[in-house]
Amino acid sequence: MTYEMRPIGIVESALTDPATAPKQGTEGGAEAWLVFEPDVAEGLRDLAAGDEVVVLTWLHLADRGTLVVHPRDDPRNPLTGVFSTRSADRPNPVGLHRVRVVEVDGLRVKVAGLEAVDGTPVVDVKPVL
Repeated sequence: MTYEMRPIGIVESALTDPATAPKQGTEGGAEAWLVFEPDVAEGLRDLAAGDEVVVLTWLHLADRGTLVVHPRDDPRNPLTGVFSTRSADRPNPVGLHRVRVVEVDGLRVKVAGLEAVDGTPVVDVKPVL
């Protein structure tokens, strides 16, 4: 069985190296732009500065063969199954990022607190309820 997922946008960020990027947005996540494809423009129309949203990304630089990790990439932590961690390395590397909308400019949405690196595909945006 296969499923199709396509990017609806991309992250533009000053963060470029996953090894030095914050592990969580609350640990110094940057302001970044989410740049959306024109065919999803109508979906952006009600986003506004101040909104809290969850951005789902495809962590394209992740190792999809990894099933156990040292949490937080710290070898002092015991090996742990990836489904008990927020490691980017996992069979389906979907990123989950709670951010605040800073600005909306057409197909570009500036968010605060995003730890995804430049070039990361965006696959969905959902409101924080």
